[in-house]
Amino acid sequence: MADSEQSSQDRTLEPSAKRLADARREGQVPRSRYLSHLMVLGTSVLGLSMAGTRLAQACQAVVVQGLSFDLSAVSDPTRMGARLSELAVHAAWAALPLLAALMAASLAAPLLIGGWNFAPEALAPRFERLDPISGLQRFFSLSSLIDLAKVALVAILLAVVGAYTVASHMSEFAALSLQSLPAAVSQLSSILLAAFMLLAGTLAVSAALDVPYQITRYRDRLRMTLQEARQEEKESQGDPRLKQNVRRAMREMARKRMMAAVPKADVVVTNPTHFAVALKYLHERHRAPVVVAKGMDAVAERIRALASENGVPTLEAPPLARALYRHVEIGAEIPAALYTAVAQVLAYVYQLRRFRDGQGQRPQEPGDIALPPGLDPLEPRAVA
Repeated sequence: MADSEQSSQDRTLEPSAKRLADARREGQVPRSRYLSHLMVLGTSVLGLSMAGTRLAQACQAVVVQGLSFDLSAVSDPTRMGARLSELAVHAAWAALPLLAALMAASLAAPLLIGGWNFAPEALAPRFERLDPISGLQRFFSLSSLIDLAKVALVAILLAVVGAYTVASHMSEFAALSLQSLPAAVSQLSSILLAAFMLLAGTLAVSAALDVPYQITRYRDRLRMTLQEARQEEKESQGDPRLKQNVRRAMREMARKRMMAAVPKADVVVTNPTHFAVALKYLHERHRAPVVVAKGMDAVAERIRALASENGVPTLEAPPLARALYRHVEIGAEIPAALYTAVAQVLAYVYQLRRFRDGQGQRPQEPGDIALPPGLDPLEPRAVA
């Protein structure tokens, strides 16, 4: 019992959508029996007030027909059975509209709280419910005692209302035998309608108190502890450590693919120490040069080392290297604003290739390569 109280005290988080859906799939939804009783009884009161006269007349006709005998009916027993069947059909047809309304009310009552719910899992046998010790614990639990108190209180209220109705109409009940059948039926219908209205009022008060209690109790029962919320998040979104390992592996694979593209690059633009960006231009495939690799610090150093090992030209252009690193993703073409600056770099690379092939003089490295305002991250305007 102490463990249960401690567990309920730890359940401070509202139930998640998944927990509510799981509970609904298991057949756990908020229900109020008093609300269902109120719907049925209220429908009865409404039906009797609207069609009570017609129903009373139909009942009167059935009674009159049932008490009317002729010589053939008395002498032939088979005629009595047929007559009884005929009267039963007439009575059923007379009560059918009211019965249909009561059926519709009983089906519509769950829609007001909890809604319709078909849960095949709730039909599966649960052998743990056969444990007598657990059954006794549930029987003497606080919720069971509260339910018992509610039932007793409502029963007492209904008994008081019933006793008051009978006592207040005792003289009218005694006078029914002295009245004609139509008058007696009409008087009895009025008494029953008044009694049903009092009972409906009692159930309305009970339902008004029980519905909020059932909803609150239902959500309190499904509240979650912090550990349960974390476990549910793991199950729905995956283990954070596993996801971190996957991201780390993906980054490593992406870095390896990036490094594999460095030896095939046309040029590597450096900061010279902090940034390194490798460019590749295939005019038959791309409209502009593409960034095939980029990095800073240790990654930049590795890119420069690979470029040196594979004879890829390296050019120091700090503003351009910073702009390319900041504004262009790997695999993307450079923006139009950097066309002029990168064209100067590629022109130098092509001249350097001709020089290495013995077809010209060694070109002079471009000096200060100008960039459009706002592209260099170190410019005050770009930072702002």
